[in-house]
Amino acid sequence: MRISVVTVCCNAAATIEDTVRSVADQTYPDVEHIVIDGASTDGTSDIIGKFESNITKWVSEPDQGIYDAMNKGIALASGDVVGFLNADDIYAHPEVLAEVAQALGDESIQAVYGDVVFVRDDLHTTVRYYRSHRFTAGKLAWGWMPPHPSIFIRKHMFDKYGLFKTNYRIAADYELVTRLFARHKMLSRYMPGVSVKMRVGGVSTRSVKSNYILSQEIVRACRENGINTNLIKVSLKYPFKMMELIFRPSKSSEI
Repeated sequence: MRISVVTVCCNAAATIEDTVRSVADQTYPDVEHIVIDGASTDGTSDIIGKFESNITKWVSEPDQGIYDAMNKGIALASGDVVGFLNADDIYAHPEVLAEVAQALGDESIQAVYGDVVFVRDDLHTTVRYYRSHRFTAGKLAWGWMPPHPSIFIRKHMFDKYGLFKTNYRIAADYELVTRLFARHKMLSRYMPGVSVKMRVGGVSTRSVKSNYILSQEIVRACRENGINTNLIKVSLKYPFKMMELIFRPSKSSEI
């Protein structure tokens, strides 16, 4: 089983090396790492070139946004399974992809997902722990999905049901999960444990305005895929997610 890891980036010189190293350090032998750079101007492409021996395929060119770049990565992927690792993030330990392959040993399972921790720039101090073990497709109506970097999907599911919709600004990953997990009832499995460390400050959590746009797009994604919801219901995701997040004081959060 080949696993394709897609990393999209733009002006990520400060973090891309950590991401590339975390993929290169995986013990699972059959991995391809695809990096899609959006024509960075800060030296990102120089760093990518420095680690070219650890990267299977990479391109640096303008794109139409993060989801267009992800679609380019899927198009280049030759693996049986596709996962996405953001340029700010790293895998939590070297056995992550080996665990993904083991979890997908059952051919009836089309996707797996796990937990993530949000960390500070040092990659060790945990801000919060995002647990996915209680996820069900029914919770999509409440604005809740497993963290995107922890999800690994068989490549043929993209071929059959389509890619990310680039007319979403923030929530195309949510729409994709809704389409696959709810509309097409994709069989998935929770993979216990932390798979990814995510630096705080993602695109969907930067501001009140971003959260409002996100909520609107979640409602749209649900309605497009046959799920009845509304803005009020989705707004309740914030206290709901608080139950799924364990906040830890920085001094006791070393992992």
